[in-house]
Amino acid sequence: MKKIALIAAVALALPLAAMAQDAAKPAAKPAAKTTTAKAPAKKHQVTRKAAKAVEEVTPINTDTDVTLSEADLAVAQRVSVGKAQCELGADVTVTPDEKKPGFFTVTTKGLKYRMHPVESRTGAIRLEDPRAGAMWLQLGNKSMLMNQKAGLRIADECQTAAQVAFAEEMKKNPPKALFEGADAAKK
Repeated sequence: MKKIALIAAVALALPLAAMAQDAAKPAAKPAAKTTTAKAPAKKHQVTRKAAKAVEEVTPINTDTDVTLSEADLAVAQRVSVGKAQCELGADVTVTPDEKKPGFFTVTTKGLKYRMHPVESRTGAIRLEDPRAGAMWLQLGNKSMLMNQKAGLRIADECQTAAQVAFAEEMKKNPPKALFEGADAAKK
């Protein structure tokens, strides 16, 4: 008897649920008018290769209101220049500006930045392009290029030949741990 009552309740509930769903659906849109006019042509999309070619010949803005201090120029002397191979097949090239000492051009994947050194408290070498919001962070064993405005890493795990050698040396002779030897053994 209970089974029959349950089946009857479900049989009555199903049509009511279907009616509720139909009421919740938005009204059908009227049919689109058919015209014989042509649809507007799609905008021409620039290929990646063409965009890169344009970017390579477009000069970057070299006018800057940044004045480098002696400390900034000392940091600039330690910047590793040349091509750095990065993860996922990317690469970054750091080129010093011959006309303006202490400034660098950093390029990757069609992006070009004009950067200058910024003194850091950690000892890491830091180049910044304040207009584009880009930053090149160079450590002894690796570097990375970031877009600070978007909060993205553009290129990571980048290494020049000198950084590869430094990383190998770190593997052979690891640096002392931060807290190693901090607490003397108690007797």
